[in-house]
This record gives sequence, C-alpha cells and structure tokens, in this order.
Amino acid sequence: MLVDDKIFLGTSTQPEYLALKYGNRHGLVTGATGTGKTVTLQVLAEGFSAAGVPVFAADIKGDLSGVAKMGAAQGWQTQRAQEIGFTDFKDDIFPVIFWDLFGRQGHPIRATISEMGALLLSRMLELNDTQEGVLNIAFKVADDEGLLLLDLKDLRALLIDLQERSREISTTYGNVSTASIGAIQRALLVLEQQGAENFFGERALDIADLMRTDRNGRGVISILAADELMRAPRLYATFLLWMLSELFEELPEIGDPDRPKLVFFFDEAHLLFDDAPKVLVDKVEQVVKLVRSKGVGVYFVTQNPVDIPDTVLAQLSNRVQHALRAYTPREQKAVRVAADTFRPNPAFSTEEVITQLGIGEALVSVLESKGVPSMVGRTMIRPPSAQVGPLLPEERRAIMANSPVAGLYDTLVDRDSAFEVLARKARDRQLAEERQRQEDEERKTAERSYQEDRPRRTSSRQTPAEAAMNSLARTVANRLGSALVRGILGGLKRGR
Repeated sequence: MLVDDKIFLGTSTQPEYLALKYGNRHGLVTGATGTGKTVTLQVLAEGFSAAGVPVFAADIKGDLSGVAKMGAAQGWQTQRAQEIGFTDFKDDIFPVIFWDLFGRQGHPIRATISEMGALLLSRMLELNDTQEGVLNIAFKVADDEGLLLLDLKDLRALLIDLQERSREISTTYGNVSTASIGAIQRALLVLEQQGAENFFGERALDIADLMRTDRNGRGVISILAADELMRAPRLYATFLLWMLSELFEELPEIGDPDRPKLVFFFDEAHLLFDDAPKVLVDKVEQVVKLVRSKGVGVYFVTQNPVDIPDTVLAQLSNRVQHALRAYTPREQKAVRVAADTFRPNPAFSTEEVITQLGIGEALVSVLESKGVPSMVGRTMIRPPSAQVGPLLPEERRAIMANSPVAGLYDTLVDRDSAFEVLARKARDRQLAEERQRQEDEERKTAERSYQEDRPRRTSSRQTPAEAAMNSLARTVANRLGSALVRGILGGLKRGR
C-alpha cells in the first residue's frame, strides 16, 4: 500500500496517492468543523516527513502535537486501516520542533521590524492609507539614516523623532502629521498588549532551522503553537505571510524538484484574507505563485473554499474536500463552488456527495502524470501512525529540552539599534540646549552688570588725552578763579 515517492492518503475505489514531485504545486484542505480536517493534516504531515520533506504547520487546537509521540493503535485507527485494506499500517513517531511566538509552548519565534516591512506591519496594525504612508516614510528615513529597526521600542522612538522633526521630514519625504503618528502609536500599544513585543526582536528566526532532517533522513515537523495566538488573528495571519515571504526571498530557484524542500500548512486560512486590502491579496497571490519554484508547497486549511480568493484558489492543485453543510444560501453556493473545482467523476454527483460525506471521508483530487488533476474520488482517509491528540505539558517540555534548536532562541538579544541611537541623539541635543541656555544666561548677566557699572566706569576709566584736557581745564579754572578773587579784593580796598 505504501509506495516510494508518493504519500498514501486513503482509499476510494482505488488507493489515492499524492505524488511527491507535485507536492510543491500547493493544496487545499477544506470541510466543516468536526469532519476530519485535522486528521488529514496530520496524515499529510506524517507522509511528507517520512519522505524526508520538512514541514511547518500551525497547531490551532494543540491536537497536532501528538505527532511527536508513538501511536498507540487506538481502536478506530486499527479499524479504519482494516476497512481500507491498509496492511502496511503501523505505529510510528516523527521528529518535531515546537515553536511559539510567546515562548511558552515552544521555542520563541522572532522577526525584526525591518524584516516585517511597512506593508505587512500596516496590515497587522490595521492602518488606513494615510497612516500607512507615514509608516512608509518612517521606514525610508530609517533606511536613509542607517537606523536599525529591530523591536517595537525602536519604531516608537523613530516615530517620536519624526514628530519632532516633522517640518524637516515633510519637506523631504512628504507630510507627516501628528494625528497619523498618534494613531500609529496607539495601534502599536494594542499590538503590544496582544503579546507582539515577544515577537519583534532578535535573535530572528533562521529559515534554515525550519528545513531540518533528522539522523534517519526524516523531515522535521515544525509545529507552531497557535491556540493563544488565535486570540490575535491579525498577528497570526501576518506572521505566517511574513514567513512565506521570507522563504520566497531567501531560498534559491530550483524549478520543479523531485520532492519539495519544505511544505507549509496554513490552518484557519480565512484569517489571512478577512478584510484584506487588494494590495495584500496581490502579495499573497504573488508569493504563492512564485514560491513553488523555490521548492515550497503551501497548503491552505479552512472550512470553506470560498474563504480563499479566486486568484489564490486557482494556484491550489491538490485538494481534499471534507463534508460541507448546506443550510443557508451562502453554504449552498459554497457547495456548488467546491464541486465545480473538481474534475467530475461519472460515478456520482460531486455536489450531492459533498453534503453526504461522513467523518474521515473526503473527496480527493491530486495532480497525476503530466500535472493533470485526477478524477475526484470519494475517499476514506487513512489513519495517522502517531498519536492522535495533544501531548501532555511535561511531554512537550521534554521534547523542547532535547530540541536541535534548544538555547538558540530562548534568550532575547537587545543590541544597539534605533532606540539607543535616537536616545543618545536626544541626550546630546538636550545637553547642547542646556549649554546654550547657560551661555545665554551668562551673557545676559554680563550685559546687565555692564549696564549697571557704566557710570562708574565712565568716571574712573579715562584715556590719557581725557586726563590731560581735564587737568588743563582745572588749571585754567583755578587761574581764572584766582584772578577774579584778586580783582574783587582790589576793588574793595580802593573803595575804602
């Protein structure tokens, strides 16, 4: 039943396989709550890992963590294997690295503000066009002035600096209003309260650590703890899009390899597109379309195929459709859309079967020879080999302690960046202003003293010429005075 270079998915009228050579052509797993999407995700993750392909998957409910523990052949698993004739079924365990943006249920994952970029950060902060424009200016100023933007305090410090230099900045880069900066600062505060300060910083995630294999050649399954992260859906969706973008930027072009270099599972994929502006949807479409040539397969997991924009949906070639419910007009439309995406099977009506599927059943269509989609088959999905269900907390901690990345990301590094540079500039500016104030005060004091002492200085400080003239005047005055006195006295004598 197991075949080299293929992943066994289950049995319809025949065994259904996903060829590894088409694993990077992306895929879609959909279905209503409780129909078996998580088990299908685990089956795919185990299959890729066993074939030596690393996997990254978000674990929304914690159930996927059981892939790190040897299966115990639960009754339903053994029964399912017998029902579909899966004679090669056996218990197994797979290499796992646990990750967590908050650093509690896995190794911390961090990215820098600069790596996130203005577009994704604006999406995360829910900024309008004007505020996004100011954020773009902030990134441009930081780039031009050599300021490293690593964490939230760096960005806050830069925004304060822009506000203080708004006239200068507006002249060179465009208008920077106090209102826009205030709105961005408030949005950063909300993001920080959601725990984002743990995500932004260093040491930043090295993509190579997601692309490991163990000593037996099995692909390591990187599991992101997302149960707490789901309370901040914008942070969750933006982080996963950032990771896809990083993969696209860093990995070399390899065309169509015999098997993917990495497979990426995006659970609750609708969160990426809810209220997303067109520029962001275009970004997702571009990354999904081009990352295939880097050897990366992207699999979206969501309840309904209408959650995915048509431009992205068209890129998803491997499809597993679990049951959908059709109680409302919108749900009925979703069933028709889902049915129309499959290559028809004359044995049944795809639209009717979608609403009749039981738990663990799915409609499966994958790429076959020459990249042609297979005829859709009503398939009973095979049971996973590892444990189905979450690990105990102590089991998770034991795996983390022996992880190949243990100690690499656990300590936050806070190196010299925009915050420190701008703080030093502010201190230097403050000291310069204080010195200037002191000099101004000393000058004013000196001027007041000069004005107060001017009469005394005028009388006591005479030039030699002034002294000679004053002496001459005094002499003349004295002689005139003596002559007058003698004349008066002489007249008095004659009068006697």
